[in-house]
Formats: sequence, structure tokens, C-alpha cells
Amino acid sequence: MNRICTSLYQYGFEVTLVGRKTFDSMPLLKNIYKQKRLFCFFKNGPLFYFEYNVRLFFYLLFQKKDAVCCIDLDTILPVLLVSKINNIPRIYDAHELFTELKEVITRPKIKKIWMMIEKFTVPKFPLGYTVSESIAEEFFKRYSVKYSVIRNMPQLKEQISRTQKGNQFLFYQGAVNEGRGFEFLIPAMKHISCKLVIAGDGNFMEQMKELIKKNNVDEKVKLLGMVLPTELNSLTEQAFIGISLVENIGLNQYWSLTNKYFDYIHAGIPQVTMNYPEYQKLNSQFKTALLIDNLLPTTIAEAINKLLTDEELYVELQNNCFLASKKLNWQNEEKQLVNIYTEFF
Repeated sequence: MNRICTSLYQYGFEVTLVGRKTFDSMPLLKNIYKQKRLFCFFKNGPLFYFEYNVRLFFYLLFQKKDAVCCIDLDTILPVLLVSKINNIPRIYDAHELFTELKEVITRPKIKKIWMMIEKFTVPKFPLGYTVSESIAEEFFKRYSVKYSVIRNMPQLKEQISRTQKGNQFLFYQGAVNEGRGFEFLIPAMKHISCKLVIAGDGNFMEQMKELIKKNNVDEKVKLLGMVLPTELNSLTEQAFIGISLVENIGLNQYWSLTNKYFDYIHAGIPQVTMNYPEYQKLNSQFKTALLIDNLLPTTIAEAINKLLTDEELYVELQNNCFLASKKLNWQNEEKQLVNIYTEFF
């Protein structure tokens, strides 16, 4: 969202990013665009969604605006209502195929509710964009909406100088949520001779701590919790191998194209990720990763250990990261974003 808002602001749009604030929210960093946090008493569950949507509706309703954009399905209802009342364009920015998230499809009642919301709202959002070609195709198949693809890529910057070995630790950045393969990664650490650093938080954190204890890898796994973006970039660049695992449960996971995939490329670190369609496409152009076919701990350990021991392969992937970053970067991607919003208006 920072990349999107910054780019739109720099190209002449007035932007306000709206989020939520809880009792334990980190301080809001100042930026060139406007930011607003709506305080919520509830942190999760049905009461949170109800509270946040009501607060968001009334906030948006009385703001001066020419268009309003919702991020994912959990903010789509107030945006739809406000856009209709104010008679302004509405835009759907789908970071996920929300109804195919693991935490949704594994709970039939929850899945039914979100599917009802999706069927009711998405056809009313002819303007939109999403994060991968596969998800865009699925939206068209379901609702005949033709969404563009805007991938979350880092800004191209001066490339860092790295030695082949660097700091030998594995690195995972992002949400510590269900479906990210931690149930398999943590047991795999028993067969890997370096540390794993995890930067992030989410709904799987408590299970993560139990897994670490159960597998006796306390000394091999370091949990950093939430990390500020500036610190995160530095940590990623210090790492030796990036980890990006996604369970094949639900189409969202299978068609995923995670932010961290590009972050690892720009940090110049090879990664281990899944042999899913979007990664296959990119890895066929720029071989920057080892793709694995399943999440068996032995498979994960084998791939990581190969990168730890095969210097020739590691250097090849690392060099490819630098080449790929020159094309897969936000400077290129933002041009399409700005064109989309220019056309909206």
C-alpha cells in the first residue's frame, strides 16, 4: 500500500490511506500522502469485521473524494455503499482471492458468508486490479470483470555487494498465518545446519511457538515479530536464503505470487518456493529460486541444503536475482498503476 499510495501521490493524485488502530498498534510512520487510522476495540472475529466496516462507512461517507478504493473483500461493503451514495467511481484492489484463503475454505460457514459477499459485490466493481494473472483470470471467469495485474515489486535501487557466503541464516518475512507451510518448515529445521529468522506476526504465531518446542529447535529458530519496513529491508539483504512456502489448499494459495518473492530477488538472495503456476512462469524467465513440488520436511530440507552446499548453483541464482531485479521492479510496475487510475478518472 505504501508503494501504491506513494506512486499515485507523486503523479499528482491526492491520496488518503485508511487503516485500523488497536491497543497494540505500532506507531504510524509519517509519509507524503495522508493517513488515517480508525480505532477498533476488537482485534479479530465477527465483531471486529462489523465494527471496522461500520467505522469505515461513516468515515468515508463524510470525506471529500472523487473515488474510493477497497483493499480485499473485508472492506468492500462500506466502499460499495459509500460510492453509490456519493455517486463516485469505486475500485477493487484484490491482494488475495479472498474466498480461497485457507482460513476461509477450511471453515464452511465462514466460506459461505464470504462467497455471498463476493457474489453480491464484485460484479458491481468493474474497475479493479489484482496481484497475479491467474487470479485476474478467475475473477473474469466468475464475474466477467476484467482486472489488470499490478504486482507488488520493490523499488529498483543500487545493488548491494555480497560475498557468496554472506551471513548463513534462512529468512522468512511476512504474515505468520495459516497456509504458509510452517507445520513443515519447522520440522525440516532438524535436518538443516543453520538458523531460521522469522520476521512477522499473524494467526499462526502461537502454534508456531508450540511447533518450535515440540521439534526441539529453539536454538535454530528466532522469532522477531513485527518489524518496521526499513529494518526489514536490511535484514533481508543480510540473509543467505529466502523462504516462501505456501500450502496448496485453496486457489488463492495455488495461484499466489507473494511480495516476498520479489523482495528476495531484490535483496540478491536465492530462495526456496513452490512449483506453482506464477512462480513457474517467472522462474522460467529468470532462474532465481529452487521450486519444490511438495511440503514434506525432507523435501524442504533437501532444497535448502542444496543451496547451502552447492556454491556454483548459489552464485548462478544470485546473479540471476540481480538481472531479474532490473525488469521486475516497481519503477516499471507503477507506470501501469498510474495508467489505470488515469483511465478511471
